[in-house]
Amino acid sequence: MTRPRQRLFALLLTLLPAAAHAGEVYAAVAANFAVAAGQIGAEFQRQTGHVVHLSPGSSGKLYAQIVNGAPYEVFLAADAERAQSLERDQLAVSGSRFTYARGRLVLWSTRLKKVDADVLRAARFNHLAVANPKIAPYGAASLEVLNQLDVSPAVRARLVYGEDIGQTFQLAASGAADLAFVALSQLRSAAGETAGVYWLVPSSLYPPIEQQAVLLRRGEHNAAARAFLDYLRMPAARAILARFGYLATNDGS
Repeated sequence: MTRPRQRLFALLLTLLPAAAHAGEVYAAVAANFAVAAGQIGAEFQRQTGHVVHLSPGSSGKLYAQIVNGAPYEVFLAADAERAQSLERDQLAVSGSRFTYARGRLVLWSTRLKKVDADVLRAARFNHLAVANPKIAPYGAASLEVLNQLDVSPAVRARLVYGEDIGQTFQLAASGAADLAFVALSQLRSAAGETAGVYWLVPSSLYPPIEQQAVLLRRGEHNAAARAFLDYLRMPAARAILARFGYLATNDGS
């Protein structure tokens, strides 16, 4: 064997253990967290070799799929209620649940020059997009803001609903809605802010959006799935969370 081939053979031998232990993770992820999860998953793969397959959607819809046997191993919800329910009903591993992020709600527009509470009070717009409150936690938070500001009766006829926060974002981005309640994380990117203007809704106007993760029963014996949840608590993942505007949690290390 020639010397160059010997070197190549030696390099391949060093890579074999990592390749042999690389695994796959199938994760259901709340729509607001999809882009951030993609970046975290890519970094996780770079460091471990494990591949994360993400399926984004509304938390309610994903929850229903899990209850009906969808083959997910990890659930990254946009609330605490559904993760708690899965744990209570023994569809998730007891003790695996934790808050991986705290979401922040914004009122956003690409059409208006200014967005704040007064815009809602004046109701001088045609359509306000919100996520379906029955299945999307950010949608439920949006309706609570309207209630707290006492503007629900004035704007009710102007509401249009997205199936999840991703579709709600598109309604405003396309101009189909004059403004929308979306997640701050959706407006953030590594390059900077998304076009348009927004109002960061005071946290006093809606209940805390505790986004919880849980290991599902299908992933109980998947070391890669457990490793991915552990990675969400690590500084590298938390740095990505901060860039997307999520608040720090006490559950992370």
